[in-house]
Amino acid sequence: MKSRRLVAASFLPLTMVLSACGSGAEADTIATAVAQTVSAQERERASFTPTPLPPSPTPPMLPTLTPAAAGPTPTRQASATSSCASASWLGDTPPDGKIMKPGEQFWKTWTIRNTSSCTWNTSYQIVFWDGNVMGGGYVYNFPQSVLPGNVVEIPLLLTAPLTDGQHVSEWKFKTPDGTLFGVGEYSVPISAVIEVSSDANPDYGIVSVDYTVSRDPQYGCPANVWYTVTATITTNGPLEFTYYWAQWDGNDSNTKTVEVKEAGTTTLSRQDARGLATNPGEKWMQLVFTDPAFPTVKAFYYHNCNL
Repeated sequence: MKSRRLVAASFLPLTMVLSACGSGAEADTIATAVAQTVSAQERERASFTPTPLPPSPTPPMLPTLTPAAAGPTPTRQASATSSCASASWLGDTPPDGKIMKPGEQFWKTWTIRNTSSCTWNTSYQIVFWDGNVMGGGYVYNFPQSVLPGNVVEIPLLLTAPLTDGQHVSEWKFKTPDGTLFGVGEYSVPISAVIEVSSDANPDYGIVSVDYTVSRDPQYGCPANVWYTVTATITTNGPLEFTYYWAQWDGNDSNTKTVEVKEAGTTTLSRQDARGLATNPGEKWMQLVFTDPAFPTVKAFYYHNCNL
């Protein structure tokens, strides 16, 4: 109703002027024309459909760890010695080398053990150390307290850079008194290593193969000793690969196929039984990949009754 009153008011002065200049049929004709004009504009207004505004973008999922208050980028400095500054790395996901799309968001989670004599509380921090910050904050507070000897998962929500190639993001920990430290004997930073590819069909493959060897029993000279070789295969995306085990005595396995659904690790193992006096000395096994081909080293073990 408000718009109708505004339209009628805008034509009122013109009607009065025309009525003053003419009379009778001429005035009726002019009034009819004005009314038709008003009616046409009313129909035009009624049929007008405003263009809808685009929907507001959905806010991105926030990381479990909330960035600490903004401040200067942490200064790179040698890690100081402190009884509270000691940690070991137990693993991470996704594995280093995973292929991602430009701008893809992903969770990087490190599993860390507190090997110090102190309880890490939420005043401890995870700080950016070197490389590409990958869209994360520069400083995060610890998600929870961690007693000495206990394990904690450190998850950060990161974003793959927009440029193709390998990108590395390195992080360290910080005590409340400012001591920076990493993991292991040399206090190295934890890291996220990714491959960014804008290719619609990236060339997924095997990134690494690591071996562990166990002996059962671990010591002594029983009638038979079992050696188990376990291979941990890391892939950078969904992949199907074929392989066989090669062994020092020519007792190779059949060729087999494994399909993995996403970047991660797959474990394969094989056993070799040795008798008390059978072929002492150095032995080996090796995974041979037939498709895709991937060079691997041998896993050595020693058959020695004196162990």
